[in-house]
Amino acid sequence: MSGLQDLYQTVIIEESRERRGDGRYADGIWTGHSHQVNPTCGDEITLGVQVDADDRIESIGWQGDGCSISMASASLLTELMQGKTRTEALELIGEFRDIMRSRGQREPSVESFGDAVALGGVSRYVMRVKCAMLSWVALEDALHKSEH
Repeated sequence: MSGLQDLYQTVIIEESRERRGDGRYADGIWTGHSHQVNPTCGDEITLGVQVDADDRIESIGWQGDGCSISMASASLLTELMQGKTRTEALELIGEFRDIMRSRGQREPSVESFGDAVALGGVSRYVMRVKCAMLSWVALEDALHKSEH
């Protein structure tokens, strides 16, 4: 494994333990929320989003259970999307989906995805793509449900 792959694996493991945003779902008043399940492996997430009057993501909270990729992805998503407009967030979700479908042919950019670039290698493992996408699909659904 290359040094960069080792670093990305470390980021995923640390994020799956740290879980930014986890547990905050029960504490929030959300403009939109979504519950998603990955039937293949049993990963599950309930995510809420608070969008302010300027159409910016003010807060994301979630609760879930699943593999390290799924939980790390939710944690990384929480940090990445904070303060983004609805449009910016939906564009990033679309780009992330394209990267995950690329089977390793496309890599996320640090400029757009920050630490979430660590998830780029997941696209090479088709069975794990749903794990990485679960929280992103939940946020996309929650943002659509929160439209004014």
